[in-house]
This record gives sequence, structure tokens and C-alpha cells, in this order.
Amino acid sequence: MTFYSFAKFVVSVVLKPLYRIQIEGTENIPKEGAVLLCANHIDNLDPPIVGITSPRTVHFMAKEEVFRVPVLKTILPKVHAFPVKRGMSDREALRNALKVLKQGNVLGLFPEGTRSKTGELGKGLAGAGFFALRSESFVVPCAIIGPYKLFKPIRVIYGKPIDFTQYRVNKVSAEEATLIIMDSIREIIEKNK
Repeated sequence: MTFYSFAKFVVSVVLKPLYRIQIEGTENIPKEGAVLLCANHIDNLDPPIVGITSPRTVHFMAKEEVFRVPVLKTILPKVHAFPVKRGMSDREALRNALKVLKQGNVLGLFPEGTRSKTGELGKGLAGAGFFALRSESFVVPCAIIGPYKLFKPIRVIYGKPIDFTQYRVNKVSAEEATLIIMDSIREIIEKNK
């Protein structure tokens, strides 16, 4: 058993009963090939929640501050997380993310870049669109519907994959591509309120 599988098992055992996690649409995640998994961001628990509900291993970009926390700096690289400096262009993080996709893996992103204080979907940053356009990946929108309250259900809904081939051909901007992704997440949230 890999460390990732072990961590996924442990986190599942803890979080699934606490938050009565309901999962829908995992069949929408392609079984192989590059996938950019984009979810809304309402709580610090979102990354582990996406990690335990996705049938595939998810590689996450995480703000570099969490890599300074003693226990986390040891665990995070073992669960395929890598640091990103927020608020600036972090070339190494961009390279790492594109490498994850180039290798046919799943990259997990929260396009808003930070947690929503209100629980409402915020504005997406251009980074999500950049990765969608610069890779051969399918984009899978994901909605986390809360709020996080002990013993109350959290829903994690994976939407249909978006094929960005035509958007790449039409040379849409990273901002436009992000809007397409955010609209897909918004649609899932609206349908499942």
C-alpha cells in the first residue's frame, strides 16, 4: 500500500462519518489520461475531501505557507502536493503543474485561489484556464456543497468532463477559459442547492 492510499484510507475513516460525505458523478472522471479537476473552495478541508472522493490520485497545488508547518511539510509531498507562492507568478509551480498533466495524472485546483468567506462561488483566477489550454487534459468541474457542520451532509458532485480542444484551436484567453470552468461549477451548485 502506498503512503497516498494509506493516508486516503485514514482520512476517509475520520471525515466520512463526521461529515456524512455524499459523492456523485465519479464516473465523470476519465479513468486515465490528464485531468484538471477544478472545485469551488469553501473550507480548509476541501483538498482532503476531494482527495478521498476522487477515484484517482489527485496532485494538489498548496499555498507555500502550509509547507512550513512541521508535520505538514513531511506529509504533503508524500500525498503529491507541491507548493505555490500566492500573489505572484510562480514559474516552478506552473512547471510542476504542467508536468503532472503531461504525465497523464490528475491535477486538483481551486480556481478561486482562496476560500470563499461567504460560501458563494467567487471569481476564478486565470491559472485554471492557463492549465486547461496549455495541456491536453480534460477539465472536470467539481462542486463541494456544504456548509461543513459536524454530522450534517457534505455533497461532492463531479460534473461531466469538458473537452477544451476547440477552445485551444480558437485560441481563447486564459481568462475566458477560466470563465467556462467557473460557469460549469456554478451550474452544478445551482442544480443541487
